[in-house]
Amino acid sequence: MIEHSTIHRITWRLIPFLLLLYVVAWLDRVNISFAALQMNEDLNFSSSVYGFGAGVFFVGYALCEVPSNLILARVGARRWIARIMITWGIISIAMMFVTTPMVFYTLRFLLGVAEAGFLPGIIYYLSQWYPARQRARAVGWFMAAIPLSIVVGGPVAGIILELNGLLDLRGWQWLFLLEGVPAVILGFVVLGYLDDRPDAVHWLTPEQRRWLCDRLREEASATEQHHNIRLSRALLHPTVWLLALIMFTCQTGSYGLSLWIPQIVKHLSGLSDFLVGMITAIPYFAAAVGMVLIGASSDRTGERFLHIAVPSFIAVIGFSLSAWLVSPVPALIALTVAAIGDLGSRGPFWALPPQFLTGSAAAGGIALINTIGSLGGFVGPYAVGLVLDYTGSYAGGLLFLALLLLIGAVITLQLKRIPILSGKLPQQEA
Repeated sequence: MIEHSTIHRITWRLIPFLLLLYVVAWLDRVNISFAALQMNEDLNFSSSVYGFGAGVFFVGYALCEVPSNLILARVGARRWIARIMITWGIISIAMMFVTTPMVFYTLRFLLGVAEAGFLPGIIYYLSQWYPARQRARAVGWFMAAIPLSIVVGGPVAGIILELNGLLDLRGWQWLFLLEGVPAVILGFVVLGYLDDRPDAVHWLTPEQRRWLCDRLREEASATEQHHNIRLSRALLHPTVWLLALIMFTCQTGSYGLSLWIPQIVKHLSGLSDFLVGMITAIPYFAAAVGMVLIGASSDRTGERFLHIAVPSFIAVIGFSLSAWLVSPVPALIALTVAAIGDLGSRGPFWALPPQFLTGSAAAGGIALINTIGSLGGFVGPYAVGLVLDYTGSYAGGLLFLALLLLIGAVITLQLKRIPILSGKLPQQEA
Protein backbone atom coordinates (compact mmCIF):
# COMPACT_ATOMS: atom_id res chain seq x y z
CA MET A 1 0.00 0.00 0.00
CA ILE A 2 1.47 3.33 -1.08
CA GLU A 3 0.47 5.14 2.14
CA HIS A 4 2.14 2.59 4.41
CA SER A 5 5.34 2.35 2.37
CA THR A 6 5.70 6.13 2.10
CA ILE A 7 5.16 6.84 5.79
CA HIS A 8 7.47 3.96 6.70
CA ARG A 9 10.24 5.36 4.48
CA ILE A 10 9.81 8.90 5.82
CA THR A 11 9.81 7.70 9.42
CA TRP A 12 13.03 5.74 9.11
CA ARG A 13 14.71 8.56 7.22
CA LEU A 14 13.73 11.47 9.48
CA ILE A 15 12.67 10.41 12.96
CA PRO A 16 15.88 8.71 14.23
CA PHE A 17 17.98 11.67 13.11
CA LEU A 18 15.61 14.31 14.45
CA LEU A 19 15.32 12.37 17.69
CA LEU A 20 19.13 12.41 17.99
CA LEU A 21 19.17 16.18 17.43
CA TYR A 22 16.58 16.73 20.14
CA VAL A 23 18.41 14.45 22.58
CA VAL A 24 21.50 16.64 22.13
CA ALA A 25 19.39 19.81 22.43
CA TRP A 26 17.73 18.61 25.60
CA LEU A 27 21.04 17.52 27.13
CA ASP A 28 22.50 20.99 26.58
CA ARG A 29 19.33 22.53 27.99
CA VAL A 30 19.10 20.49 31.22
CA ASN A 31 22.65 19.28 31.90
CA ILE A 32 22.77 22.21 34.29
CA SER A 33 20.68 20.03 36.65
CA PHE A 34 23.53 17.51 36.88
CA ALA A 35 26.28 20.15 36.86
CA ALA A 36 24.56 21.70 39.89
CA LEU A 37 25.50 18.68 41.99
CA GLN A 38 29.05 20.11 42.03
CA MET A 39 28.77 23.63 40.62
CA ASN A 40 26.45 25.05 43.27
CA GLU A 41 28.89 24.18 46.03
CA ASP A 42 31.97 25.22 44.07
CA LEU A 43 30.53 28.64 43.21
CA ASN A 44 28.45 29.07 46.37
CA PHE A 45 25.16 29.31 44.46
CA SER A 46 21.96 29.22 46.55
CA SER A 47 18.85 27.30 45.45
CA SER A 48 17.29 30.58 44.28
CA VAL A 49 20.37 31.53 42.24
CA TYR A 50 20.41 28.11 40.62
CA GLY A 51 16.64 28.12 40.00
CA PHE A 52 16.74 31.57 38.39
CA GLY A 53 19.73 30.70 36.22
CA ALA A 54 18.20 27.40 35.15
CA GLY A 55 14.96 29.15 34.27
CA VAL A 56 16.27 32.35 32.63
CA PHE A 57 17.19 30.20 29.63
CA PHE A 58 13.49 30.22 28.79
CA VAL A 59 13.22 34.01 28.87
CA GLY A 60 15.71 34.30 26.02
CA TYR A 61 14.06 31.32 24.35
CA ALA A 62 10.59 32.88 24.57
CA LEU A 63 11.69 36.29 23.26
CA CYS A 64 13.16 34.83 20.07
CA GLU A 65 10.87 31.85 19.46
CA VAL A 66 8.33 33.34 17.05
CA PRO A 67 10.79 35.33 14.86
CA SER A 68 13.10 32.31 14.73
CA ASN A 69 10.36 30.02 13.46
CA LEU A 70 9.18 32.57 10.89
CA ILE A 71 12.75 32.80 9.57
CA LEU A 72 12.86 28.98 9.41
CA ALA A 73 9.66 28.93 7.32
CA ARG A 74 11.24 31.48 4.95
CA VAL A 75 14.81 30.17 4.56
CA GLY A 76 14.13 26.45 5.06
CA ALA A 77 14.54 24.07 7.97
CA ARG A 78 17.90 22.66 6.87
CA ARG A 79 19.89 25.89 7.06
CA TRP A 80 18.11 27.35 10.08
CA ILE A 81 18.25 24.21 12.24
CA ALA A 82 21.97 23.95 11.42
CA ARG A 83 22.46 27.56 12.56
CA ILE A 84 20.56 26.93 15.76
CA MET A 85 22.60 23.86 16.66
CA ILE A 86 26.02 25.37 15.96
CA THR A 87 25.39 28.52 17.98
CA TRP A 88 23.82 26.76 20.95
CA GLY A 89 26.69 24.24 21.01
CA ILE A 90 29.25 27.03 21.22
CA ILE A 91 27.39 28.80 24.03
CA SER A 92 26.88 25.52 25.89
CA ILE A 93 30.64 24.95 25.84
CA ALA A 94 31.14 28.48 27.17
CA MET A 95 29.15 27.49 30.28
CA MET A 96 32.30 25.83 31.58
CA PHE A 97 33.68 29.32 32.28
CA VAL A 98 30.90 30.37 34.67
CA THR A 99 32.33 32.04 37.80
CA THR A 100 29.60 34.34 39.14
CA PRO A 101 25.78 34.42 39.19
CA MET A 102 25.74 37.20 36.57
CA VAL A 103 27.90 35.20 34.13
CA PHE A 104 25.68 32.21 34.84
CA TYR A 105 22.50 34.17 34.10
CA THR A 106 23.94 35.76 30.96
CA LEU A 107 25.12 32.53 29.36
CA ARG A 108 21.89 30.70 30.19
CA PHE A 109 19.91 33.58 28.66
CA LEU A 110 22.06 33.52 25.51
CA LEU A 111 21.71 29.74 25.29
CA GLY A 112 17.94 30.23 25.20
CA VAL A 113 18.27 32.85 22.46
CA ALA A 114 20.45 30.51 20.40
CA GLU A 115 18.13 27.51 20.74
CA ALA A 116 14.90 29.45 20.13
CA GLY A 117 12.88 28.00 17.29
CA PHE A 118 14.32 24.49 17.39
CA LEU A 119 11.32 22.59 18.80
CA PRO A 120 8.55 24.49 16.99
CA GLY A 121 10.72 24.42 13.88
CA ILE A 122 10.82 20.62 14.00
CA ILE A 123 7.07 20.42 14.73
CA TYR A 124 6.43 22.64 11.72
CA TYR A 125 8.93 20.62 9.66
CA LEU A 126 7.14 17.35 10.50
CA SER A 127 3.84 18.89 9.41
CA GLN A 128 5.43 19.33 5.96
CA TRP A 129 6.13 15.59 5.75
CA TYR A 130 3.33 13.79 7.62
CA PRO A 131 -0.40 13.82 6.81
CA ALA A 132 -2.68 14.75 9.71
CA ARG A 133 -3.57 11.31 10.97
CA GLN A 134 0.06 10.20 11.32
CA ARG A 135 1.34 13.31 13.09
CA ALA A 136 0.73 12.48 16.75
CA ARG A 137 2.71 9.26 16.44
CA ALA A 138 5.54 11.01 14.57
CA VAL A 139 5.67 13.82 17.13
CA GLY A 140 5.46 11.27 19.94
CA TRP A 141 8.48 9.42 18.59
CA PHE A 142 10.41 12.65 18.10
CA MET A 143 9.56 14.04 21.53
CA ALA A 144 10.48 10.76 23.16
CA ALA A 145 13.89 12.43 22.96
CA ILE A 146 12.92 14.44 26.06
CA PRO A 147 12.87 11.47 28.44
CA LEU A 148 15.46 9.53 26.45
CA SER A 149 17.92 12.40 26.81
CA ILE A 150 17.75 12.01 30.57
CA VAL A 151 17.83 8.20 30.30
CA VAL A 152 21.09 8.61 28.39
CA GLY A 153 22.20 11.88 29.93
CA GLY A 154 21.83 10.87 33.57
CA PRO A 155 24.34 8.01 33.50
CA VAL A 156 26.62 9.88 31.06
CA ALA A 157 26.58 12.95 33.30
CA GLY A 158 27.40 10.78 36.29
CA ILE A 159 30.43 9.36 34.46
CA ILE A 160 31.62 12.78 33.26
CA LEU A 161 31.30 14.28 36.73
CA GLU A 162 33.75 11.61 37.88
CA LEU A 163 36.40 13.34 35.71
CA ASN A 164 36.56 15.96 38.46
CA GLY A 165 40.12 17.29 38.70
CA LEU A 166 41.34 15.96 35.35
CA LEU A 167 43.53 18.61 33.66
CA ASP A 168 42.63 20.98 36.50
CA LEU A 169 38.98 21.11 35.37
CA ARG A 170 36.05 20.40 37.65
CA GLY A 171 33.61 17.64 36.69
CA TRP A 172 30.86 20.14 35.87
CA GLN A 173 33.20 21.96 33.49
CA TRP A 174 33.92 18.71 31.66
CA LEU A 175 30.16 18.16 31.45
CA PHE A 176 29.51 21.42 29.58
CA LEU A 177 32.50 20.88 27.28
CA LEU A 178 31.82 17.28 26.29
CA GLU A 179 28.07 17.75 25.86
CA GLY A 180 28.38 20.98 23.86
CA VAL A 181 30.70 19.67 21.14
CA PRO A 182 28.17 17.17 19.59
CA ALA A 183 25.71 20.01 18.88
CA VAL A 184 28.31 21.88 16.81
CA ILE A 185 29.25 18.74 14.86
CA LEU A 186 25.64 17.71 14.21
CA GLY A 187 24.82 21.24 13.05
CA PHE A 188 27.11 20.73 10.08
CA VAL A 189 25.69 17.22 9.48
CA VAL A 190 22.18 18.74 9.22
CA LEU A 191 23.28 20.74 6.17
CA GLY A 192 24.00 17.57 4.23
CA TYR A 193 21.26 15.29 5.57
CA LEU A 194 17.94 17.13 5.87
CA ASP A 195 15.74 18.06 2.92
CA ASP A 196 13.39 21.04 3.17
CA ARG A 197 10.51 19.57 1.17
CA PRO A 198 9.41 16.13 -0.08
CA ASP A 199 8.75 17.10 -3.71
CA ALA A 200 12.23 16.29 -5.05
CA VAL A 201 13.95 13.96 -2.55
CA HIS A 202 15.85 11.04 -4.00
CA TRP A 203 15.01 8.60 -1.21
CA LEU A 204 11.29 8.48 -2.08
CA THR A 205 10.11 6.85 -5.31
CA PRO A 206 8.28 9.08 -7.83
CA GLU A 207 5.02 7.37 -6.89
CA GLN A 208 5.63 7.96 -3.17
CA ARG A 209 6.53 11.62 -3.75
CA ARG A 210 3.42 12.13 -5.84
CA TRP A 211 1.13 10.50 -3.26
CA LEU A 212 2.62 12.45 -0.35
CA CYS A 213 2.63 15.84 -2.08
CA ASP A 214 -0.94 15.33 -3.28
CA ARG A 215 -2.13 14.33 0.21
CA LEU A 216 -0.40 17.25 1.94
CA ARG A 217 -1.66 19.68 -0.70
CA GLU A 218 -5.23 18.42 -0.31
CA GLU A 219 -5.09 18.74 3.48
CA ALA A 220 -3.60 22.23 3.34
CA SER A 221 -6.24 23.31 0.82
CA ALA A 222 -9.05 21.88 2.97
CA THR A 223 -7.68 23.57 6.08
CA GLU A 224 -7.41 26.94 4.33
CA GLN A 225 -10.90 26.56 2.86
CA HIS A 226 -12.50 25.71 6.21
CA HIS A 227 -10.49 28.04 8.48
CA ASN A 228 -8.51 30.48 6.28
CA ILE A 229 -6.45 31.71 9.23
CA ARG A 230 -3.56 34.00 8.29
CA LEU A 231 -0.46 34.69 10.36
CA SER A 232 -1.71 37.90 12.01
CA ARG A 233 -4.97 36.25 13.00
CA ALA A 234 -3.22 33.07 14.19
CA LEU A 235 -1.11 35.06 16.64
CA LEU A 236 -4.27 36.55 18.16
CA HIS A 237 -6.56 33.52 17.85
CA PRO A 238 -8.20 32.53 21.19
CA THR A 239 -7.70 28.81 20.49
CA VAL A 240 -3.98 29.35 19.93
CA TRP A 241 -3.74 31.13 23.28
CA LEU A 242 -5.70 28.38 25.07
CA LEU A 243 -3.30 25.81 23.62
CA ALA A 244 -0.42 28.02 24.74
CA LEU A 245 -1.80 28.11 28.28
CA ILE A 246 -2.10 24.33 28.37
CA MET A 247 1.48 24.00 27.14
CA PHE A 248 2.59 26.48 29.81
CA THR A 249 1.19 24.23 32.55
CA CYS A 250 2.79 21.13 31.03
CA GLN A 251 6.18 22.79 30.58
CA THR A 252 6.13 24.18 34.11
CA GLY A 253 5.71 20.64 35.37
CA SER A 254 8.25 18.96 33.12
CA TYR A 255 11.01 21.53 33.64
CA GLY A 256 10.24 21.91 37.32
CA LEU A 257 10.95 18.19 37.56
CA SER A 258 13.77 17.69 35.06
CA LEU A 259 15.88 20.62 36.30
CA TRP A 260 15.57 19.55 39.95
CA ILE A 261 15.27 15.76 39.88
CA PRO A 262 19.01 15.05 40.33
CA GLN A 263 19.04 17.17 43.49
CA ILE A 264 15.75 15.65 44.70
CA VAL A 265 17.15 12.14 44.25
CA LYS A 266 20.41 13.18 45.94
CA HIS A 267 18.41 14.61 48.86
CA LEU A 268 16.29 11.47 49.22
CA SER A 269 19.05 8.90 48.82
CA GLY A 270 22.39 10.51 49.69
CA LEU A 271 23.99 8.49 46.87
CA SER A 272 27.05 9.43 44.79
CA ASP A 273 26.75 11.68 41.73
CA PHE A 274 27.24 8.67 39.45
CA LEU A 275 24.42 6.66 41.08
CA VAL A 276 22.16 9.72 41.12
CA GLY A 277 22.69 10.00 37.35
CA MET A 278 21.76 6.33 36.93
CA ILE A 279 18.64 6.52 39.09
CA THR A 280 17.27 9.67 37.45
CA ALA A 281 17.11 7.70 34.18
CA ILE A 282 14.34 5.45 35.54
CA PRO A 283 11.38 7.88 35.45
CA TYR A 284 12.32 9.08 31.98
CA PHE A 285 12.73 5.63 30.50
CA ALA A 286 9.16 4.91 31.57
CA ALA A 287 8.06 8.31 30.20
CA ALA A 288 9.63 7.55 26.80
CA VAL A 289 7.59 4.36 26.50
CA GLY A 290 4.47 6.22 27.63
CA MET A 291 4.92 8.98 25.04
CA VAL A 292 5.14 6.53 22.16
CA LEU A 293 2.17 4.43 23.32
CA ILE A 294 -0.08 7.43 24.02
CA GLY A 295 0.77 9.02 20.67
CA ALA A 296 0.03 5.76 18.84
CA SER A 297 -3.29 5.39 20.69
CA SER A 298 -4.27 8.95 19.80
CA ASP A 299 -3.56 8.39 16.09
CA ARG A 300 -5.34 5.04 16.08
CA THR A 301 -8.54 6.41 17.63
CA GLY A 302 -8.39 9.91 16.17
CA GLU A 303 -9.00 11.33 19.67
CA ARG A 304 -6.75 14.09 21.04
CA PHE A 305 -8.30 15.75 24.09
CA LEU A 306 -8.56 12.81 26.50
CA HIS A 307 -5.08 11.76 25.40
CA ILE A 308 -3.89 15.12 26.76
CA ALA A 309 -6.15 15.52 29.80
CA VAL A 310 -5.89 12.00 31.26
CA PRO A 311 -2.06 11.95 31.28
CA SER A 312 -2.14 15.41 32.87
CA PHE A 313 -4.40 14.12 35.66
CA ILE A 314 -1.99 11.22 36.14
CA ALA A 315 0.85 13.72 36.49
CA VAL A 316 -1.14 15.60 39.14
CA ILE A 317 -1.37 12.39 41.18
CA GLY A 318 2.35 11.69 40.77
CA PHE A 319 3.50 15.17 41.78
CA SER A 320 1.09 15.26 44.74
CA LEU A 321 2.29 11.93 46.09
CA SER A 322 5.96 12.81 45.58
CA ALA A 323 5.48 15.94 47.71
CA TRP A 324 4.71 13.85 50.79
CA LEU A 325 6.74 10.66 50.33
CA VAL A 326 10.14 10.68 52.01
CA SER A 327 11.19 7.07 51.46
CA PRO A 328 13.41 6.89 48.33
CA VAL A 329 11.68 4.02 46.49
CA PRO A 330 8.03 5.17 46.84
CA ALA A 331 9.09 8.74 46.08
CA LEU A 332 10.89 7.62 42.91
CA ILE A 333 7.78 5.67 41.83
CA ALA A 334 5.67 8.81 42.33
CA LEU A 335 8.14 10.90 40.31
CA THR A 336 8.00 8.24 37.58
CA VAL A 337 4.21 8.51 37.46
CA ALA A 338 4.53 12.31 37.25
CA ALA A 339 7.02 12.09 34.37
CA ILE A 340 4.89 9.62 32.40
CA GLY A 341 1.77 11.72 32.79
CA ASP A 342 3.33 15.11 32.09
CA LEU A 343 5.34 14.09 29.04
CA GLY A 344 2.81 11.59 27.68
CA SER A 345 0.50 14.31 26.36
CA ARG A 346 3.01 15.88 23.97
CA GLY A 347 2.30 13.87 20.81
CA PRO A 348 -1.49 14.36 20.84
CA PHE A 349 -1.05 18.01 21.84
CA TRP A 350 1.24 18.98 18.98
CA ALA A 351 -1.06 17.26 16.49
CA LEU A 352 -3.76 19.85 17.26
CA PRO A 353 -2.36 23.14 15.81
CA PRO A 354 -1.98 21.84 12.21
CA GLN A 355 -5.68 20.90 12.28
CA PHE A 356 -6.57 24.57 11.80
CA LEU A 357 -3.30 26.33 10.88
CA THR A 358 -1.24 26.07 7.68
CA GLY A 359 1.79 27.75 6.12
CA SER A 360 3.22 30.79 7.90
CA ALA A 361 0.20 30.78 10.24
CA ALA A 362 1.20 27.29 11.38
CA ALA A 363 4.85 28.31 11.81
CA GLY A 364 3.93 31.42 13.79
CA GLY A 365 1.12 29.80 15.77
CA ILE A 366 3.18 26.78 16.79
CA ALA A 367 6.04 29.08 17.77
CA LEU A 368 3.73 31.26 19.85
CA ILE A 369 2.31 28.23 21.65
CA ASN A 370 5.79 26.99 22.42
CA THR A 371 6.90 30.49 23.42
CA ILE A 372 4.24 30.78 26.11
CA GLY A 373 4.85 27.17 27.07
CA SER A 374 8.56 27.77 27.41
CA LEU A 375 7.91 30.42 30.05
CA GLY A 376 6.89 27.48 32.19
CA GLY A 377 10.52 26.45 31.94
CA PHE A 378 11.34 29.61 33.87
CA VAL A 379 8.45 29.45 36.34
CA GLY A 380 8.82 25.77 37.27
CA PRO A 381 12.51 25.61 38.24
CA TYR A 382 12.52 29.07 39.83
CA ALA A 383 9.40 28.37 41.89
CA VAL A 384 10.82 25.10 43.21
CA GLY A 385 14.06 26.89 44.15
CA LEU A 386 12.28 29.76 45.90
CA VAL A 387 10.05 27.42 47.90
CA LEU A 388 13.05 25.27 48.79
CA ASP A 389 14.99 28.28 50.11
CA TYR A 390 11.94 29.48 52.07
CA THR A 391 10.74 26.15 53.54
CA GLY A 392 13.74 23.84 53.29
CA SER A 393 11.51 21.28 51.53
CA TYR A 394 10.64 20.29 47.97
CA ALA A 395 7.00 19.55 48.93
CA GLY A 396 5.55 23.01 48.28
CA GLY A 397 7.21 23.30 44.88
CA LEU A 398 5.98 19.86 43.77
CA LEU A 399 2.42 20.70 44.87
CA PHE A 400 2.63 23.91 42.86
CA LEU A 401 3.52 21.88 39.77
CA ALA A 402 0.58 19.56 40.45
CA LEU A 403 -1.83 22.48 40.72
CA LEU A 404 -0.81 23.97 37.37
CA LEU A 405 -1.16 20.61 35.62
CA LEU A 406 -4.63 20.23 37.10
CA ILE A 407 -5.56 23.60 35.59
CA GLY A 408 -4.15 22.50 32.23
CA ALA A 409 -6.16 19.27 32.26
CA VAL A 410 -9.40 21.13 32.97
CA ILE A 411 -8.75 23.63 30.16
CA THR A 412 -8.04 20.74 27.77
CA LEU A 413 -11.44 19.22 28.45
CA GLN A 414 -13.01 22.58 27.62
CA LEU A 415 -11.34 22.55 24.19
CA LYS A 416 -13.71 19.78 23.09
CA ARG A 417 -16.45 22.42 22.94
CA ILE A 418 -14.55 24.58 20.44
CA PRO A 419 -15.84 23.85 16.90
CA ILE A 420 -12.48 24.53 15.26
CA LEU A 421 -10.95 21.54 17.10
CA SER A 422 -13.90 19.37 18.04
CA GLY A 423 -14.08 17.14 14.98
CA LYS A 424 -12.55 13.68 15.28
CA LEU A 425 -9.83 12.66 12.91
CA PRO A 426 -10.50 9.66 10.67
CA GLN A 427 -9.41 6.42 12.28
CA GLN A 428 -6.52 4.42 10.91
CA GLU A 429 -7.45 1.61 8.58
CA ALA A 430 -6.80 -1.83 9.94
